[in-house]
Amino acid sequence: MPSALTRLFLVLLACAGLFGPSLRAQEVEAASSTPRPASGTTTSAAYVLTNTDRIRVAVFQEEELSIIARIDSQGRINLPLVGEVAISGLKVGDAQTAIEKAYQDGRFLRAPRVTISVEEYAAREVSIQGQVRSPGRYPLPIEASMTILELVTRAGGFTDTARGTAVRITRISPDGTKRNFEVDVESLIKGRRGANVSDNSLILEPGDIIFVPERLI
Repeated sequence: MPSALTRLFLVLLACAGLFGPSLRAQEVEAASSTPRPASGTTTSAAYVLTNTDRIRVAVFQEEELSIIARIDSQGRINLPLVGEVAISGLKVGDAQTAIEKAYQDGRFLRAPRVTISVEEYAAREVSIQGQVRSPGRYPLPIEASMTILELVTRAGGFTDTARGTAVRITRISPDGTKRNFEVDVESLIKGRRGANVSDNSLILEPGDIIFVPERLI
């Protein structure tokens, strides 16, 4: 005759058989009801989109609106229902918001959830000419920034006759507008007081043309 301990063990096994499947079913049901992240590669929300980036635009639970397309030369992407939306020059997070707003403003979707991921990055280069030791074209990091100071360093630094206090930058925006401005890179290198190290113009953008003039002797 089995002992009291054995009988207790058998009762526990029977209970596990009765309730185990039910508990497992509840766990599966709970897992299936939890929203899952969209599949595919992810792109940093801080990455700045640029012309000719090939991107995937996914609209949550709206598969017919999800597309893969390339940003055109005007900085726009053509989306189902809403048409063209300008997103070049925007951070990924801001571009997602802009597309969501377009669907809301057009009254196509009440609360859209858009995810953008880059399938193919556009060539991201800047050029530096003039009085640096290694002039030429330099690639920008894919999902990081490069300052004018870092570029001058990569280009071998200034020559002995460089006028580093007046480095000229020419920037062409997605709509074709040209901007020219000067940066006192020499003061940044030497850490002089008053050097505006937080100036946004120090962050280079794709297509920037940098020229280091010669110092008048």
